[in-house]
Amino acid sequence: MEEYNITPVANDYDESSIVHLEDMEHIRLRPGMYIGKLGDGSSHDDGIYVLIKEVIDNAIDEFTSGFGKRINVKIDFGERRVSIRDFGRGIPLGSIVDAVSKLNTGAKYDSKVFQKSVGLNGVGTKAVNALSSYFKVMAVRDGQCRIAEFSEGKLTNDSGIMACGEENGTLVEFTPDNKLFGNYHFVNDYVERRIWNYAYLNKGLTLYYNDRRYYSKNGLLDLLEQNLQSEALYPIVHIKEGDFEAAFTHINGQSNDYYFSFVNGQHTTEGGTHQSAFREAYARVVKDFIKKDYAPEVIRGGLVCALCVRIQEPVFEAQTKTKLGSTHLAPNKADGTNDSPLLKTYVHDILKRHLDNYLHIHNDTAEALLAKINANEKERKEIAGIKKVAREAGKKANLNNRKLRDCHIHYNSNNARRLETTIFITEGDSASGSITKSRDVATQAVFSLRGKPKNIMKISKVDVYKNEELNLLHNALDIDDGIENLRYNNVVIATDADVDGMHIRLLLLTFFLRFYPELISSGHVYILQTPLFRVRNKKETHYCYTDEERIEAIKKTSNAEITRFKGLGEISPDEFKNFIGKDMRLDPVLLHKDFDTKGVLNFYMGDNTLERREFIMENLRVEDDESIVVA
Repeated sequence: MEEYNITPVANDYDESSIVHLEDMEHIRLRPGMYIGKLGDGSSHDDGIYVLIKEVIDNAIDEFTSGFGKRINVKIDFGERRVSIRDFGRGIPLGSIVDAVSKLNTGAKYDSKVFQKSVGLNGVGTKAVNALSSYFKVMAVRDGQCRIAEFSEGKLTNDSGIMACGEENGTLVEFTPDNKLFGNYHFVNDYVERRIWNYAYLNKGLTLYYNDRRYYSKNGLLDLLEQNLQSEALYPIVHIKEGDFEAAFTHINGQSNDYYFSFVNGQHTTEGGTHQSAFREAYARVVKDFIKKDYAPEVIRGGLVCALCVRIQEPVFEAQTKTKLGSTHLAPNKADGTNDSPLLKTYVHDILKRHLDNYLHIHNDTAEALLAKINANEKERKEIAGIKKVAREAGKKANLNNRKLRDCHIHYNSNNARRLETTIFITEGDSASGSITKSRDVATQAVFSLRGKPKNIMKISKVDVYKNEELNLLHNALDIDDGIENLRYNNVVIATDADVDGMHIRLLLLTFFLRFYPELISSGHVYILQTPLFRVRNKKETHYCYTDEERIEAIKKTSNAEITRFKGLGEISPDEFKNFIGKDMRLDPVLLHKDFDTKGVLNFYMGDNTLERREFIMENLRVEDDESIVVA
């Protein structure tokens, strides 16, 4: 038996160790329990977006209860002030202060008032209040209103009930506290994507985001059409019955299935029991239709699906509600029994009725689907053969000892810090060495490339397994079977800011876009920004990321010594700690809904060398310092 040596701490555990925190104090002290991670806004799952979501969720619950068909969202990017106004019933005026400042207080515990709501734990708006330097709530009900203002969760002003001529509903304004979130910023694309999702999932609802109108006529059909990164192999199949809706098709160039899944309007980015139910049911229904004993992953390979279910009192695996844990359409009774349908049975029965009939009626779709499945099976056999040869030759990727310096915590774990997990993809030993020595070994891993990776535009998925570098990379990420097993929440490309570094960055992005587009569309890929200059004297040091920052730093620093960093390997490990810690600058790789992935990749990475050369020459411009810049 292994023995553990435990060193006792000082014996100072007494009555003074017992501390009581008020509700707002507890949220501020332990924000991760309520909103996941804090972050500066660079990542789509940073806390400032969770704050926006919590307030809009309340407005959506009013709409789904039949009150208010419009929601106004405004963000002042300069002041970092968020304003959300719904036109529902309005918070009862006598309870407005308690509703936004006392945990476990709210109407959603009463299932008669809110059916199939997202938020059921009385936390959401309280967390927004506690984590904001300024928070204001106004409720309007039948000609009367009341306004309450807070700072860091503490009440600063209460208007009391007074006459008011505005429409019924609730207004919430807040500014996230920079003492907690640091020098944060809102990324417009992240907010807009959430607004679109609310529109897709709530037919009849109109949202205005900074005065632009968002409305969807066809629900999840619209969502899928706007988010496909490759051409559909057959017309999108759209099924809607009761509390279930799904839209799906297959696309080329993708071996795994990918989902936009939702529960009661909540984007479950990590899936859950409803997504598992669909995956299982889809494979069973199609397998019965084609009458061939293919593996489920072969049948689903290349499937892209938008899925939503609505259930009573959903149980999520975390406060951020990104993964569903419910197994039934309704919660257990007081005695622990449950006579509501099993989620997987409910989903299977709907798919069996609708999809089986659809395939029998639409022969062209059935033929295209079968052709894709046969192609998937052929590819699976080829890849299996390559893996077998690699094993027999003793070349199985030994990630821990070769390319990957792993971390202790992984994204697919249940650790509280899982959202912080990051892998840096670097070029060369010097850059990877600096990052390795300065990283947080708990949450940060490093993968070292040897030279430039292969341009994958003309190769198949099978060839990826034959290429040692790419094979090691996708195994390190554990995305061979899709992103459900992704090991790191943040995939960060860390290359030098020179021509070679930019080329490697482009080759990696091409690899992800071609074979794993869901990695990018789900918001997991970033570019690391490291300083280009160091300006310092004996008293102070400034790291500058642009020429403008360098000029400003020189103005503020007398007798300055200026260093131009040509590569990541030139930055010492002690300095690197400043750039991959809490102040790390990440540029997210974003895909706009009208982005032509196939066209862009073909143009920039395909065989059209002359056309691309002409484009580059036409877009070159020479600056005054005679350096060449691509416009």
